[in-house]
Amino acid sequence: MTTLTLAFELALLALSLPVLLAASYLALLAVAARRPRPSHPGVHSAPARPAGALRFVVVIPAHDEESGIAATVASVLAVDWPAERLRVLVVADNCHDATAERARAAGATVLVRDEPTRLGKGYGLEFAFGWIGALGASGASGVTGVTGVTGVTDAPDAVVVVDADTLVSPGLLRAFGRRFAAGAQAVQAEYRVRNVADSWRTRLMVIALALFHGLRSLGRERLGLSAGLRGNGMAFRAALLRDVPYRAYSLVEDVEYGLALGEAGVRVAYAPDAQVFGEMVAGERASRSQRRRWEQGRKALARTAAPRLVLRALRRRDPLLLDLALDLLVPPLATLVAVAVVGLALSLVPLALVSHASHAVALSPASWLVVLPIVSWSASCLALALYVLRGVALSGAGLRGLVALSWAPVYVIWKLWLSLRGGGGGESRRWVRTAREAPPGAGASPRAAPRAAPREPPRKGAGPGVGPRLAGGSRS
Repeated sequence: MTTLTLAFELALLALSLPVLLAASYLALLAVAARRPRPSHPGVHSAPARPAGALRFVVVIPAHDEESGIAATVASVLAVDWPAERLRVLVVADNCHDATAERARAAGATVLVRDEPTRLGKGYGLEFAFGWIGALGASGASGVTGVTGVTGVTDAPDAVVVVDADTLVSPGLLRAFGRRFAAGAQAVQAEYRVRNVADSWRTRLMVIALALFHGLRSLGRERLGLSAGLRGNGMAFRAALLRDVPYRAYSLVEDVEYGLALGEAGVRVAYAPDAQVFGEMVAGERASRSQRRRWEQGRKALARTAAPRLVLRALRRRDPLLLDLALDLLVPPLATLVAVAVVGLALSLVPLALVSHASHAVALSPASWLVVLPIVSWSASCLALALYVLRGVALSGAGLRGLVALSWAPVYVIWKLWLSLRGGGGGESRRWVRTAREAPPGAGASPRAAPRAAPREPPRKGAGPGVGPRLAGGSRS
């Protein structure tokens, strides 16, 4: 083996180690997600509506969402929870359309926030939580910028956040209530796709969400770690929002606040029996913009927060903080898969050269170094395969999920193209409403979607026999 070949092998081995670490972390979560569920007091045995049921406020932050806000409000109002202990609060945040009027007509209490210098979902949530915190203290009128809100005086026990393009499962608040009764301070619902049949991207998103939101959260829950926050379907004890104020304004404000909770010693519990169904973008252009914002936000947060989390985790010997740091540092799955496959292919080249040389000369001990990179890259590929297959199983997509996976190479190439293309590095933190397409056949029959969302009234322009449905009729 030449010196150049040896250096190449050592470089491949060194490069494989961080990939192997990330892949092993994901494989560990995949294995943990298969473990029997731990015994949570009250999760399965508690009555549907325990005595002294909690008072919930469901916050729906909305920026120019007039087309779908009424359906979201109706879905939340239809959950299985006492009507007198449920209030829906829509934050019409710097809107230029009829979001506030349509939300109010659907039965929601509406806060109008008009602060063009403070743009972003994080500011909208801080505004809503401040208003909620004022209830029972100085009163809602004590919050600057609140107009047209009367007759609201009861402070809630818990606050839920649901996105404005979302339908919820009827048992959402019952599932949250059981976790709170068991001692949880923060809970994350399962996040699923509402418009599965719109395009190959939305079908692939079923598996992507099952991996990133479902499998990771379930694995971390069963390891006693924090499930993390996903922005949609989050629930908090009202007292927690006072103890750990919401001051998260980045492009990934949900992840940012989840880290703040972890540093405060608060574990986010996972409730897979509570589901929220969000609308995913179907077209390439809107998907490109959304994906770039998300990944830029995570990268920026990883640069600033991950080193601090690792140091604090080591000082405190805290596995929860270490896991939060690892979750931030793991690259996107598409990047991991592409690097692992290329690394394995490159590691096989020296093996072929050594095999050819073995017919002519005796192999030196150093020649066996060619095996180590192959073993490392192969282990990474196998760990990632385990992770993906477990995610497909959790998605409930069955054969449809395997068919959807045939689009994965296209998605990986698209993601790599976005990364190589770069650009958009100066993305602002402002709230950018993602454009949503309505392709022909949108909202296909529930049978076309694994674990489909509750049905809603047919969308304008959709064909007959359409669509996810609401959790029931609206109520006030």
